[in-house]
Amino acid sequence: MNKRITVLSLFLATSMLSAAAQADDATELRSKLAKIDNLHATFSQQVTDINNKPIQSGNGVFALAYPNQFYWHLTEPDESLIVADGTNLWVFNPFAEEVTVMDVSQAVDASPMALLVHRDDETWNKYTVMKRQNKAKSNCFDIQPKKLNSSVVAVSVCFKAEQLTQFNLTDEQGNLSQFQLSAQRAVLPAENNLFKFAIPDNVDIDDQRLKQAN
Repeated sequence: MNKRITVLSLFLATSMLSAAAQADDATELRSKLAKIDNLHATFSQQVTDINNKPIQSGNGVFALAYPNQFYWHLTEPDESLIVADGTNLWVFNPFAEEVTVMDVSQAVDASPMALLVHRDDETWNKYTVMKRQNKAKSNCFDIQPKKLNSSVVAVSVCFKAEQLTQFNLTDEQGNLSQFQLSAQRAVLPAENNLFKFAIPDNVDIDDQRLKQAN
């Protein structure tokens, strides 16, 4: 009996320490992100499958601004665009001539990347955060949703000092998308229109906001 109590006590203590460590890691990540009110950078993208086989590479432009503004523009090999304007999230596929729009609140459930531009407790409570140090001695934070609602099952973000340098996304098929950031700087006042999306002519619109309301 005493042995069982000892094992149970050890398990509970370990669980409490793990939960406390996760809370500290989330607090540290939130502190780092709080210092980034806005960010503009270029990125290179590498996508590999579950067997680490290269699938795609590309380049583009990335920007964010607090609160709830996000810009991701893949310029090659095939163009695609994601814009969060603070209220709506727009996903544009020029090749398919289609635009999908959803509420920013839906984007929180769609990807842990939404944490980059959200600071409220309600949003952060949907995820667990674990800190690790990679070979480059930069601090990385692994983020996973407590409840899986999308094809993105995990995200990691990495910093060197206070500078965001990399983020990675893993989907439910095991594909890993790695984004290396460079030329980081603040968003210029003249670039604020990056976070405004104008619907192109002659495109199909899939309005997920209407579907959510119904």
